[in-house]
Parts: sequence; C-alpha cells; structure tokens
Amino acid sequence: MESGYYIIKPIRKVRGGSRMKFDINKLKWTRKPADYTVSNDKIEITTNPHTDLWQRTYYHFRNDNAPVLQMETDEKFFSFTVKTEFESKYRFDQCGIVMYLDSENWLKGSIEYENEKFQHLGSVVTNNGYSDWATTEIDASVKSMWYRFSRREDDYCIECSENGVTFRQMRVCHMRNGSGTIWFGIYACSPEESSFKATFTNMEITECKWPAHNGQQPD
Repeated sequence: MESGYYIIKPIRKVRGGSRMKFDINKLKWTRKPADYTVSNDKIEITTNPHTDLWQRTYYHFRNDNAPVLQMETDEKFFSFTVKTEFESKYRFDQCGIVMYLDSENWLKGSIEYENEKFQHLGSVVTNNGYSDWATTEIDASVKSMWYRFSRREDDYCIECSENGVTFRQMRVCHMRNGSGTIWFGIYACSPEESSFKATFTNMEITECKWPAHNGQQPD
C-alpha cells in the first residue's frame, strides 16, 4: 500500500449489466481530512484550509494536498454519478468528482466559488504534471450539482446536471496514464484560509452512459 492511503474497504463486481456496484467498503483515502463521515447513502467532508489540486500551469506552483476518496477498477466502460451539495462561501472553495492516479496525472470536475456574484463550473485535466482548466461562470446562488464521470477505455467524459436527469457535457479528454487500472471518486478542498462542508449523495455506478461515437470512422 502506498504511503498516504487509508483503507475503508473494496469494490464488488456484479455479473452482467454495469459489472460494478458502488460500495463504500471499497473506498480509500488519499490524504484523509480531519473531519468527515461516510455512510451508505451519504459522505460528508469538511475541508481544511490551504488544500488544493493543481500542477504548474500559469500559476507556477504545485498543490497536491486535497483529500480524495476513491475506489479502484480495471473496468473499461462505466459511468459514476454523484450529487454534491456545498456550503462554500470563500474564494476557490470546491468539491466534485475526481480521478486521481498520482500527483501529476488526474482530472476533476467541480464548482469553484469566486464571490457573492458568480462561481466557476469547470474541469481540470492534468497529464504529466501540467494542469489545464476549462470553465464557465454560473450564479453564486447555485449550491448543488450532479456530476457524471464516464470511461471508454483511456478516454473520459465529465458531465453535470442541476436535476440529476438531464446532463450536459463539461469535458472530453484523453488520459495518457489512464488505460489500465484507475482510481475514481470524490474530493473537496479549500485552497485559501477557509473551510466548508461538502455533502455527496446518490452515488451510483452504471453501464457507460457516454455513447460510442457514430460518425466519422477511426483512422
């Protein structure tokens, strides 16, 4: 076991259908937070100040201390859905969905609080130690969001939804180290001098909801 990982338990394969089932007994922490609760239907994380995930690009710093709670799989086609609710009220407070492979290879989708007027709904993809951020501004009054993370071999899709029914694409990306066994799950952090509670519910693993491309054929 790598240093910094804390076992909570394992993921159970299901024959046919989605092949996997969300099981809190198979979640593992990378950097366990000081205050959290984990139950079958709800996970709560209270963030610590000065926690973040970012690598090099533009800001020229490397932050790698956010708490991440994930499960392991080698399944090549699936979707993971989660509802987030958050009490963020300070700049850069954030929580959402994540695939954290190591400090220099990961992706995340979340809402980052900016000010009393707006916040950033966006995604960060980090390959080989460089992060890039794609974002759009949404109203600061939004305090809940659903996310869906989908895998098709070594390509990935992040979607969001305000009602858990209609999902909108946020990001399609390729992960250079994402072709084999991966870790995926949830995270929350507060990069500046703040703390807030993030609540995660409605966690579900299904067959891949990201359909195969049906247009131009591969080269």
